[in-house]
Amino acid sequence: MAGGLAALLDDIAAMARLAAASVDDVAAAAGRASAKAAGVVVDDAAVTPRYVTGFQPARELPMIKKIAVGSLRNKLLLILPVALALSQWAPWLLTPLLMAGGTYLSFEGAEKLWEKVSGHDKHAPRTPAPIQGGEHEKTMVAGAIRTDLILSAEIMVIALNEVAGEAFWSRLIILVVVAIAITVGVYGVVALIVKMDDIGLHLIENAKGLAQRFGHGLVAGMPVVLSALSWIGMIAMLWVGGHILLVGLDELGWHAPYGFVHHMEEVVAHATGALGGFLGWLTNTFFSFLAGLAVGAVIVVVLHLIPRRGGKHAADPHP
Repeated sequence: MAGGLAALLDDIAAMARLAAASVDDVAAAAGRASAKAAGVVVDDAAVTPRYVTGFQPARELPMIKKIAVGSLRNKLLLILPVALALSQWAPWLLTPLLMAGGTYLSFEGAEKLWEKVSGHDKHAPRTPAPIQGGEHEKTMVAGAIRTDLILSAEIMVIALNEVAGEAFWSRLIILVVVAIAITVGVYGVVALIVKMDDIGLHLIENAKGLAQRFGHGLVAGMPVVLSALSWIGMIAMLWVGGHILLVGLDELGWHAPYGFVHHMEEVVAHATGALGGFLGWLTNTFFSFLAGLAVGAVIVVVLHLIPRRGGKHAADPHP
């Protein structure tokens, strides 16, 4: 009896160790997948605050909650089933899909850069949000969820590509973990960013000394943080988009572009000693950024500048 109980306990312990190892494997894979999607995550966090800018402070967190719920719904109910079906029955489509997404990211990044250089921001609000009323809030939330659908699709496909070799159920669990973790992380950060000035004002009005000075710093730093996020998001989109395109071309058989980048990465890594790993990665990132910028710039010219010039000549053939 004692021997049987000991054997049972050994079996339970073995199962517990196996479960723990599986949890560790899932967590590690989810971490790798999330890291691969980091550039898109940064842009998601950078893009969202503009949708609640100008609204009454009491409406900011409820709006962010609605957008976060919509984002999670996008990931789990729309994107995840399609992504898993493709990975199960048409895995050859993952690379072209990733490249299509990389092209879109490159275009978005280049378009944002063009807006900054030209001074024309298509996202700048024309009327103060409180004046526009509750319908405007619904419109902005819906617009944020639509934008999130595109970014979430990129996040999930990038994550899926990282764990494509896992078994079906492992893929499912990993992607659910990635979806929840990234959504909570992104919109938690967004909520903190959006409420930063309110926290600062509270400290200014109710605290003294160092805490009050910290409040002044929060209020003064809010525009800087939003501006920095905008630039970081733009650079991240170009870097991630370019890297996806270079790796995709390599996987489809055109090895020269990424072969050159990889060669330069190794040259820098070997020539810089202790910092070789970081500087090699930075070299790869730099060339990926240039590739994304080049592809995005071509699309911006085709979609924006050429039609505008054509329209001008059509309307006024004799300027």
